[in-house]
Amino acid sequence: MKTLLAALLACLFIFSASVFSADAARASGADSPAADPLATLRKEHPRLLFTAQDWTAFDKRVRYRAADPQFDALMSQLEKNARAILDAPPLERVMTGRRLLHVSREALRRVLTLAVVCRATGDDVFFRRAEKEMLAVAAFGDWNPAHFLDAAEMTAALAIGYDWFHEKLSTGSRAVIRRAMIEKGLREGIDPKLKRNSWHRSENNWNQVCLGGLALGALAIAEDEPELARAMLAAARAGIVHGLKPYAPDGVYPEGPGYWSYGTSYQVLMIAALESALGDDWNLCASPGFLASADAQLQLCGPSGFMYNFSDCGNGRLFDPALFWFAKKRNNPALATPPHPTGENARFLPLIALWWPEDDLAPEHPMLDLPLAWKPSRLRMLTEHSAPSVPDLPLAWKGAGANPVAVFRSSWTDLNALYLACKAGAANISHGHMDAGSFIFEADGVRWAFDLGMQNYESLESKGMQIFGRAQDAQRWTIFRLNNFSHNTLTIGGQPHRVDGRAEFLRFWHDEDITDSTGKSSGAEIDLSPVFAGQAGRVRRTFEFLPQARMVRVMDTVEGSAPGAEIRWAMVTRAKIQLSEDNSGSHALLTQYGKQLRVWTDNVNGEKRVFEVIPAEPSVKNDYDASNPDMRILIVRARASADGKATIAVQLAAGEKND
Repeated sequence: MKTLLAALLACLFIFSASVFSADAARASGADSPAADPLATLRKEHPRLLFTAQDWTAFDKRVRYRAADPQFDALMSQLEKNARAILDAPPLERVMTGRRLLHVSREALRRVLTLAVVCRATGDDVFFRRAEKEMLAVAAFGDWNPAHFLDAAEMTAALAIGYDWFHEKLSTGSRAVIRRAMIEKGLREGIDPKLKRNSWHRSENNWNQVCLGGLALGALAIAEDEPELARAMLAAARAGIVHGLKPYAPDGVYPEGPGYWSYGTSYQVLMIAALESALGDDWNLCASPGFLASADAQLQLCGPSGFMYNFSDCGNGRLFDPALFWFAKKRNNPALATPPHPTGENARFLPLIALWWPEDDLAPEHPMLDLPLAWKPSRLRMLTEHSAPSVPDLPLAWKGAGANPVAVFRSSWTDLNALYLACKAGAANISHGHMDAGSFIFEADGVRWAFDLGMQNYESLESKGMQIFGRAQDAQRWTIFRLNNFSHNTLTIGGQPHRVDGRAEFLRFWHDEDITDSTGKSSGAEIDLSPVFAGQAGRVRRTFEFLPQARMVRVMDTVEGSAPGAEIRWAMVTRAKIQLSEDNSGSHALLTQYGKQLRVWTDNVNGEKRVFEVIPAEPSVKNDYDASNPDMRILIVRARASADGKATIAVQLAAGEKND
């Protein structure tokens, strides 16, 4: 009876999958027999991301690794990581709040690391440990489909391990791992009509991660479960168009550089797997702004190597293994950045070894003769003598999109270059902050104006916070790091920004002649009026970038505000600040790492503009707000005149070394 019941259920599932496959195929415009997604499936394994031919090329690079110190250093780190995994206990199903995500990500890191090192060394001890890890997570009761990122990343981990180790795995191990991917991944995520699977239609990183992970799973088991694989691939093809929309038109990922790395890494895995397994990328690379997003990611990295961390983005250095894929895809090695120490245990790190630039593309660099150790990012390594590896990108650039940005730098090769990045946009987008008009600034290798970045989600959710609401009264906006009180922007009347108000760039210029002795300028003007709806009638913020004078001007004009309303200008910094005043205005001398930045603001129509310094903490501390030690905010306060107007002008000039 049990056998008969199981057979009936299996038939029912195959029928349902076939119907769903047809529906999904029609939704994606693929309604002809020739559109069978498995028609061109590579029969043999490996077929995910890399084929036998690709692995042979990797073998050759490993044999001659001593000739490439950076590649040799990468492989040494991966071998160190793999041996540490051998001594670690197998993964267990331990939730952190409502997420299993940290376990899924660690599973992917372990499988990728062990697989690459097994291939490089030929030592099957790494295979046996990878098999043990895959069987351990396959035995979990579920992969937490309620938070489907967890299930998607776990599916990706097992799909890659199943495919890359296919010939080494026993028939029994293959069956167990395959069944886990089917039951705990593919079947849980295939139906877009389930409320929890709304990510099929979302325009954010969830769409790319979930569909990317499941597409890998479908391609891995396609010969054993062809109907399920067809249904999943049809659903992925129909749904992924939504996840690709945010890149348009210029590649600025609205959720910030951190989520670019997350969503785009899985988008790259999906495309690379489609190409290697099917020989067809479904034309996904042609999606507006997608390939250009690698340029945007480099533009959003300052000379210090740190990213412009707007939206929910951590305050980290540039580290994106996916950029190595973009470098190969676009035949542009300058897009790839050597790994940085902060990424030594990142789960996608092993893919760099496989996407490493070909010999004829790899630019020579004078730092290659340094000891075999981690090198800084390529942006930090560039010198005037290594021009071939400099990104062929403009010094001033504006990227349009849901969260538009403008970036200015004085050089791509000088580590002491001036760098200014600013943004417009709205708060009520995925992972958005109340940061319209905000900016960061670097000079002399130092970041002077900071964005505090995201706060760990579990630290908030464990306190009962609902952190992803986007309405004006959402709890999200009571969190200090996410509202306008912690960003380098304006605040009027002590009120939060309007979440549905969208700031836009009105002007953007580069290298225009100006009238004073500071030479040519670049700049941008932002209309912040919608962000202050109900607080002011017209609000403009103008940035002027003056590289010859090594300075930046920030000019704010407010009209139509309530008479006497307070307009607060703010800049978050880690620098020590010394304040002074004279008849013309207020001055601040910022000191950090032995370097100086001079900041001043002029009095306006006889009204004093005075700097003050406050801690980078909320005025009323909540138990859920993270502390921001060693950070402070430089403030200027102005009062709207009787006719509701106010002007604040602040100038920042890079100083000499502090002796």
